[in-house]
Amino acid sequence: MEAKNIVKEAVAKRAPALRELHHKIWESAELGYEEVQSALALRDFMAAEGFAVETGVAGIPTAFVASYGSGKPIIGILAEYDALSQLSQQPACPTKDPIPGQEGGHGCGHSALGTGSAAAAVAIKDYLDATGKSGTVRLYGCPAEENGWGKTFMARAGLYDDLDCAFTWHPFDNNAAWTFSSLANVSVKFKFFGRTAHAAAAPQAGRSALDSCEIMNVGVNYLREHVIPEARMHYAYLDVGGTSPNVVQDHACVHYFLRAPKSAQVQEILARVKDIAKGAALICGTECVCEIQSGMSDYIPNPTMTKLLYESLVEMGAPEFDEADGELAAKFFQSLDDELRQQVVNGLVKRYGEERAKEIVAAPLNKAIDPLDFNIVPVAGSTDVGDVSYVTPTAQAMIAGFCIGTTPHTWQVTGQTGSSIGEKGYLKAGEVLALAAAKVIDCPEMAAKAREELVAETGGVYNCPAPDDVLPPIPEGVAQRAKEAGL
Repeated sequence: MEAKNIVKEAVAKRAPALRELHHKIWESAELGYEEVQSALALRDFMAAEGFAVETGVAGIPTAFVASYGSGKPIIGILAEYDALSQLSQQPACPTKDPIPGQEGGHGCGHSALGTGSAAAAVAIKDYLDATGKSGTVRLYGCPAEENGWGKTFMARAGLYDDLDCAFTWHPFDNNAAWTFSSLANVSVKFKFFGRTAHAAAAPQAGRSALDSCEIMNVGVNYLREHVIPEARMHYAYLDVGGTSPNVVQDHACVHYFLRAPKSAQVQEILARVKDIAKGAALICGTECVCEIQSGMSDYIPNPTMTKLLYESLVEMGAPEFDEADGELAAKFFQSLDDELRQQVVNGLVKRYGEERAKEIVAAPLNKAIDPLDFNIVPVAGSTDVGDVSYVTPTAQAMIAGFCIGTTPHTWQVTGQTGSSIGEKGYLKAGEVLALAAAKVIDCPEMAAKAREELVAETGGVYNCPAPDDVLPPIPEGVAQRAKEAGL
């Protein structure tokens, strides 16, 4: 039996179990580094499939690695399962209706992402068993993509070092290979410490930490003219030193995100921002402490692996949505903002003409596959998949999991991810990733070529943006809850 049929059958026969797995993750809707029940559900699913599962890796209670097979090539599949706050929503409901008593929701579709990746891993297992070929598949349980940079810490711990390649995917409103890069990012807090004094009677005795923050921000705003145009510098006050205007503030803190197309550029900008902070402290007579929280490297889409993943997507086809899915999608489409909806319609008319645009809007689920294009402008956001891509050749797919025009981090994504639309998306993703992995198993030389491309891009060097002394920000009590749950 050819690879396509093996992986398709492997995913199809597990559809009920995958549906149950997805329901557990979607319903739990746990925030980053708190995904105890979600990680447990995935751990149990993989263990039942005969995978050896190591939990608590990289010092993260909700991270794990599930392995099957032996020998090379060693192929990694990346799973995510963290939810977002404020995005609770009833499943398959096209009007805003949060689940009572639940704040979080899978507004970026990570419940589907994790389930689809698990589907891929077990399908690869079936392929190894059916063919008797050499190879190892690993499912990496990666927590806290949204706000905790889980893969960065896992990369620092060396968990991806021996991989020949890695694959992952993300639900979107289209079907395509992810050919564009993302911005590198570092998260850093600047804490200033001064001395209190009566602001009117003895201002000369005070040393204002708040003034230090203000002067630092002014300096950074002037720096914007003297960095590369693609750089982004955002800040927010975490501590303004108190609420009494007549007391000189002796403590204050400002939190910065620094972004640029490449990790090395972020580090250069960070060095200059640190100098500005030192200058602000010198001006005000305060002390400054710089605390790097973590960071993410830019994503490097490996040409060979991305082309392979695209070919697998074309071979497997887009998700097989039915009429009921189209009707539900049309209702979700009508829930979108009027301006956004009109932008989508205008784009469809421009691309397909008015009549075809009307047909698409009537059942707005993407059944087409975008052409392979490596000339797309880098995305303005950041992803910790970038750190994996510096360590091993990496490719990602985008698979339709919600209606055309839906933007991530919305309740509409939560609702659609919890519906049959989301299910068909993650089942297709499992097939696509598994077929790509099967092709690497059949032809390990492709992984060697991909490694050559990566070394040519990076020089074989990965500098983790998270310093060794920075620990994953695990919320208090999570480690104990994970232990009690059996992780």
